[in-house]
Order: sequence, then structure tokens, then C-alpha cells
Amino acid sequence: MAGIKALISLSFGGAIGLMFLMLGCALPIYNQYWPLFVLFFYVLSPIPYCIARRLVDDTDAMSNACKELAIFLTTGIVVSAFGLPIVFARAHLIEWGACALVLTGNTVIFATILGFFLVFGSNDDFSWQQW
Repeated sequence: MAGIKALISLSFGGAIGLMFLMLGCALPIYNQYWPLFVLFFYVLSPIPYCIARRLVDDTDAMSNACKELAIFLTTGIVVSAFGLPIVFARAHLIEWGACALVLTGNTVIFATILGFFLVFGSNDDFSWQQW
């Protein structure tokens, strides 16, 4: 039952993060949909780690170059997702208020993605690899 509660809370976190993103786009005072490009970063961020997790054997306790590269690429994707709204705001494509809403949504969404991998990332009976 603990897995169901975690899944529901992660779903709620994702919905709150997407709400902030949509508010940054669709409020009448902002009315610009350029921030929706961060959705690509939401999709791309877990991919390097998922690929590295499938390729790397977790039996050794030492650091692995493949896993380190995946974490580096994931960090680059996350930093890009936070940088894109700031670049849009500096280029006057979106307002600074919309940028703040999108950055808040980014924080919530990436915390939700991190929470998903922390809750379901272990190799026990209740794992995300079963899905």
C-alpha cells in the first residue's frame, strides 16, 4: 500500500508542476507559449540514467564511467531546462513573471522525477523496471 501512496503523491506533484508551467503560458497577462519547450527537457531528463542503468551492472561498489556520463548528461539537461526560460525572458519573448512560474514548475517537476527514481528505483519487488 505504501507504493500506491507514493505513486499518488508523485502524480499530484507532477500535476502541480504542470499547472505552474501552464499558468506561466496561459495567463492573460503573459499569453505566450514559448515556455512549453521545457516539456522536451522533462521527457529527455530520465533517458540517460535509464539507459545507463540497463547497461551497467550494479554489483561493483566503485564508480562506473557509463553511470557518471549519464548523470552528467542528465545534469546538463536539467540545467538547460532552468536556463531556457531565463533566456526567453532576457530576449523579451516572455515576461519575468512567466519565467518565475516556469522555474517553479521546473523545480516541482524535477523533484517529482527525482522522487520517482528514489521510490521506484531499487531492484526489489516494487520497481519501475516492471513497468
